[in-house]
Amino acid sequence: MDNNIRKGFSLKEITIIIILTSIITSITTGIIVYNQNKLTKNITYHDLSKDSALQEFISVYASLIDDYYENVDKQKMLESAISAMFNYLGEDYSTYMNELETKALAEKLKGEYSGIGIGFNTDYEITSISKNSPAKEVGLQIGDKILTIDNYDTATNASDDIANYIKGKKIGEKVKITILRNNETLNFELVVSRILTESVSTNIYNNHIGYLKISTFSNTLKEQTVNALNELETQGIDRLIIDLRNNTGGYLSAATDVASLFLEKGKTIYSLEENSGLSTYKDETNEKRDYKIVLILNGQSASASEVLAAALIDSYGAKSVGTVSYGKGKVQQTHSLSDGSMVKYTTARWLTPNNICIDGIGITPDYYIENDINEDISVDYQLEKAIAVSEE
Repeated sequence: MDNNIRKGFSLKEITIIIILTSIITSITTGIIVYNQNKLTKNITYHDLSKDSALQEFISVYASLIDDYYENVDKQKMLESAISAMFNYLGEDYSTYMNELETKALAEKLKGEYSGIGIGFNTDYEITSISKNSPAKEVGLQIGDKILTIDNYDTATNASDDIANYIKGKKIGEKVKITILRNNETLNFELVVSRILTESVSTNIYNNHIGYLKISTFSNTLKEQTVNALNELETQGIDRLIIDLRNNTGGYLSAATDVASLFLEKGKTIYSLEENSGLSTYKDETNEKRDYKIVLILNGQSASASEVLAAALIDSYGAKSVGTVSYGKGKVQQTHSLSDGSMVKYTTARWLTPNNICIDGIGITPDYYIENDINEDISVDYQLEKAIAVSEE
């Protein structure tokens, strides 16, 4: 054995190792603590620990928990406190949403779900069938009465329970349904699939005018719009009506995606005026169209609907028909809370390609046409005018 090799360390070496280990641990811990300490891009927990106003709030909160004469529901009290912060802002678009409201909004904007594509009432009569769904493919019809779904008998199970059972199925799993139709019992087997929540519907007028109705700016809107346009263009349309009536908005990104299907690359879609400055967003795609577009708007066309409308009017040359749009020229950001609730708050104003903020003003159409709600609404004067303008 080599006599130069020693076992163990001297006291001096051990001391050096301890010091180095302490330094490395301190640096590493500091990095971890700093990253975990960040609440937003500008604010950390350390910043808040020095905030006297927040300390006063915590003091009052602690006093109520300890000293109030009745038991306090801490969760509900904090929900009220959060709501009060947004009430202080005095702005309609910045608000607190409870768990149920958050879930409903998320489902609406997701734009897709796993299922078989049917809706039914409490009497188990099928009231709706989604396009391109398993239910449509196997031949289920509106009015069919559901008798059983797998081992669930509708005579002894609540409709909500059966609906939740179907929602719990994964894509690829099979569902057996027995229905009653015209006194005849029929059996079907369906495979649970990905189904798009329908955000668009189409039609053709005068054999060459395409009609595209957009109901919400969901996460799958671009996919649905591309499919709809391909279908319409295959049938030979050479102009298009886009109906945005009663569409209160959704994802700003969805409006951007749809605008990019029409605009020439480099054309402005919108600008954002944030506290950090002005940012302009332009079409970055190579896809474009050049046929005539006419928009239909009304007082419930808001937010993302107005973003799309303004982009097509200013940067494409589209014409518009209807009444003045809602006038929502602000953009919100969301922040999810641990209990499933959410807060949303305004982070910017958006500007049209012509650098106009329409907040509180709306978009005034080129052709102001009202639908008289006191008359038979089967006569759609706004649509009739849009068709006439398309033919000009």
